Amino acid sequence: MTIKDAQNQVDNWIKTIGVRYFNELTNMTLLTEEVGELARIMARTYGEQSFKKSDLDKNIADEMADILWVLICLANQTGVDLTDAFQQNMEKKNNRDSERHKNNEKLK
Repeated sequence: MTIKDAQNQVDNWIKTIGVRYFNELTNMTLLTEEVGELARIMARTYGEQSFKKSDLDKNIADEMADILWVLICLANQTGVDLTDAFQQNMEKKNNRDSERHKNNEKLK
């Protein structure tokens, strides 16, 4: 599946099952909430916190997919082509950071 396919699939789902997009501010808030849920599972899986019973049925992949879903909703709502945006972002990083990380003593 391409990023464009994912954007189309989410848009189709929203229009046929989801009734309509939540407004942009609601979706931004939901994105923040989903990132928090991922952070909670990451802290318990890789950090020093122990799992609570309510966390045991959560998984990292599903939490990441929830974040991707809401991000795609926001992109669709605001007219952002994520494929194009990602390609431009990679070009920016390649130009800006071509030597930066190789020369970072902290990464050696």
